[in-house]
Amino acid sequence: MERMIFIIDALSAWAGKAFSWTILLLTFGVAYEVFVRYILRNPTSWAFDVSYMMYGSLFMMAGAYALSRESHVRGDVIYRLWKPKTQAIVELTLYILFFYPGILALIFAGADYAAESWSYNGGRGEVSVMSPANVPIYQFKTIMPIAAGLLFIQGIAQILRCVVCIRTGEWPSHLEDVEEMETVLLQQHELQKQQEQENSGQTAS
Repeated sequence: MERMIFIIDALSAWAGKAFSWTILLLTFGVAYEVFVRYILRNPTSWAFDVSYMMYGSLFMMAGAYALSRESHVRGDVIYRLWKPKTQAIVELTLYILFFYPGILALIFAGADYAAESWSYNGGRGEVSVMSPANVPIYQFKTIMPIAAGLLFIQGIAQILRCVVCIRTGEWPSHLEDVEEMETVLLQQHELQKQQEQENSGQTAS
C-alpha cells in the first residue's frame, strides 16, 4: 500500500515539476511584451494569451503535486488538535463525500469542453476570440480533464494514506522535497545549538 502511495506521489511530482518550466515561458513572454510595448512602442498580439495559458497550465497541472505535499489550504484550527487516527477518519469521509464527486464532475465536464474546443472550425480547433493573432486554445482546454485525472489518481494515494493511518495510528511519510526557507533556517539553527551545547559539554569535561 505504501509502495502504491510512493508511485502515485512520484507521478504527481513529475507532472508538477515538468509544468514548472512554464514559468520560464511566462516570464519571457511578459518581459518581451514590456520591452516591445514601452521601448519599441510596438506591442505584441500574443503576449496576453501566452501569459494566461502558461499560468493556467501551471496552476492546474501542479494541483496533484500540491495535494501530495499537503500544500492546499486547510482549515486546521480544530483538525490539528485531533489524534492522527481521527484526522484520517475525517479526511477519508471528506474525500469520498466531496473530493471525488467534484473531481469526477470536472473530468467529465472538462472532457466535453475540450472535445468541443477541438471540433471548432471544422475540426481545426478553437482559437482565442480575445486575441487578434487567433492563438489556438484547444490544447489549453485539454489541460482541464488531464489535471482533473491527475487529481483523481492522487486522491487514491490520499485515501490509502488515510487507511494506513487508521490502521497504524500514524501518518505515512511524504516524499522528501523542497523545504520552505524558513524551515531550513530553523533546522540549521537547532543543529547549531546542539553542536554548541555538545562542544561546551566537552570543554567542561
